[in-house]
Amino acid sequence: MNRAFNRKKDKSWMHTPEALAKHYIPYNAKFLGNTEVEAPKGTEVVKDAVRKLKFQRHIKKSEGQKIPKVELQISIYGVKILDPKTKDVQHNCQLHRISFCADDKTDKRIFTFICKDSESNKHLCYVFDSEKCAEEITLTIGQAFDLAYKKFLESGGKDVETRKQIGGLQKRIQELETENAELKKQLQELEEQLMIAHVPPAGSVSVKLQSTDVFDMVPFSTVTPLVPSRASNGCPPPPPTSLPPDMSKDLFGAEPFDPFTCGAADFPPDIQSKLDEMQEGFKMGLTMEGTVFSLDPLDGRC
Repeated sequence: MNRAFNRKKDKSWMHTPEALAKHYIPYNAKFLGNTEVEAPKGTEVVKDAVRKLKFQRHIKKSEGQKIPKVELQISIYGVKILDPKTKDVQHNCQLHRISFCADDKTDKRIFTFICKDSESNKHLCYVFDSEKCAEEITLTIGQAFDLAYKKFLESGGKDVETRKQIGGLQKRIQELETENAELKKQLQELEEQLMIAHVPPAGSVSVKLQSTDVFDMVPFSTVTPLVPSRASNGCPPPPPTSLPPDMSKDLFGAEPFDPFTCGAADFPPDIQSKLDEMQEGFKMGLTMEGTVFSLDPLDGRC
């Protein structure tokens, strides 16, 4: 993990790995908001973001709006920002997308981190005001990042290999289904050609009647006639039992196999790109800084 200075020598991690891996660490804070920044790292980058959001909050405060309170849930799966009352998730920042985390050493209340948005791919700077917990929250995010990276290194290779195997199987299944559909099409064309060949020419009066048994029934034949014929007793033949080929089913009438719906794998369709993205994010590392923002203290207290 990249650091401007090594805090780990001065202060050990504050939580057990199990607390961040199996559960989450909650914190309460005020959320000044987020704003787009041009770079994924840098003290000056977050300084400008804090100034911008602080100015916006001054305007909203003059209009009678208070800084909203949020609950932060930090785990190896990310940093969730929730409404403390309804528990609705407002933002879900995955750890491999967080590239910079800092707190203000002159004002113990302010901390911020930069996260790459999952939809727009823009870098957003999130700014918070916490009651003397800014440094602790920053260290907790750093510890969660460290644990998540180790877990990714342990399981990421296996996931990639599993994905490759599943991808190969799925590709082969698709090829077989395409081949099956083509064979069905050829069979249907052959049946149509045979039906045309059995139709007597126009104007022909010679019709060969089928022989019947003592009960005036057409004798049973193991070969199904290609052209439906009317029995001599005048009853119409039953409707054909063959249905048009269903392209969405295989040769045995089953739905095509989709490995992504298997409960054991539980892989999203874009898992390969997701793994590549996680690998890129973790390789970038998380820069943690304790910096002097040299900003005026925020108005209002928690």
